Amino acid sequence: MAMKRFWLAAGIVAVALGITAFFQNTALLAPAATERPVLLAHRGLAQTYPSSGVTDATCTASRINPPEHPYLENTLASMEAAFAAGADIVEFDVHPTTDGQFAVIHDWTLDCRTNGTGVTREKTLAELKALDIGHGYTADGGKTYPFRGKGVALMPSLDEVLARFPDRRLLINVKSNDPREGEALADRLLKLPPAQLSLLMAYGGDRPITVLRARIPTLLTMSKEAEKRCLIHHLALGWAGLTPEACERQLLLIPSNYTSWIWGWPARFTARMRAAGSEVIVAGPLVGGDGSAGIDRAEDLTALARPIPGIWTNRIDRIAPLVQVERR
Repeated sequence: MAMKRFWLAAGIVAVALGITAFFQNTALLAPAATERPVLLAHRGLAQTYPSSGVTDATCTASRINPPEHPYLENTLASMEAAFAAGADIVEFDVHPTTDGQFAVIHDWTLDCRTNGTGVTREKTLAELKALDIGHGYTADGGKTYPFRGKGVALMPSLDEVLARFPDRRLLINVKSNDPREGEALADRLLKLPPAQLSLLMAYGGDRPITVLRARIPTLLTMSKEAEKRCLIHHLALGWAGLTPEACERQLLLIPSNYTSWIWGWPARFTARMRAAGSEVIVAGPLVGGDGSAGIDRAEDLTALARPIPGIWTNRIDRIAPLVQVERR
C-alpha cells in the first residue's frame, strides 16, 4: 500500500512538473513578434569560402568563392558596406601590436592573406598597415589573385574603427586567451564616452573575457566556456521559467542545430535572456570540428524557427533584404 502511495505521489509530481514546463516554455503563450531579427555581419562584408573541412590551420583566402563584391574583411570599407546593407552589429577581430595598439585582422600569422610573414602580434602597427591585405586571395587555386595590390594600407587599427563608427554597435573578437589582452583592451575601451561604450560587445578566450567583464561590468561578452555554463544551467532551470545567473549580460551565439535543446526556444528564451541583459544571435549549424557557419543563404534563413532573435551572417548583402521582405 505504501509503495502504491509512493508511485501515485511520484506520478502527481511528474504531471505537475510537466504542466509547469509546458506553461513556462510553450510558444503558444509567447507574445507575438513585432520586430525583425538583429543582424550581425561577421567581419563586415567579406569574401566567403566553403566552410567544410576548415580548421584553425586552413588559409581561407586561398579557397574563396568567386568574388561577388569588392570588399575585404575587417576593413573600414567592408564595415561601412555592411551597415549600409542593413547590419545592426558588425563583428571584427583584433590583435595587439608591439607598440601598444590593436590592429584589426583575423589571422594569427600574416602569410595567408597578406604579403607579409610572421606572427601578426609581433609587428608594429605601422608595419602591419604597410601590408597588402588582399595579396593572398584566390578563387581558382592560384591562377589569378583578384585583390592583389588592392589591399595596401587597408588594415585599420581599433582606434580608427572606434572613431569611424562612434554611434554603431560593434562586436570585438579577442583572438587569444591571454588575460593581459583583456586588460589592455579594457584600458582602451574605458576611455570612450559611456554612450559609445554601451554599444560595444566582446568575445574570445575565457581569460581575457573574464578580465573585461570584471573591468567593465556593463559590457556584454561571450566565451565558449561562459556560454557553455549558461546553457547547461539553463537546461537544469529553464523548464521552470528561471534564468540562471550565468546567463546574465552574455552574448549568446547559438548554433541553429542546437536550438531544439533550449527551453522556451525561441520567443520565451529570447525574452528571458533580454530581461537578463543578454543578446541572442543564431548562427549556422555546428558540425563536427568545422565550427559554426553563418546564415548566408535563403534556405538557411527559411530553416530557422520563428521568431528569430538575431542572425549571424557572412553575407549581410543577401540576408538583410530577405529579412526586410519577411517583416512586411
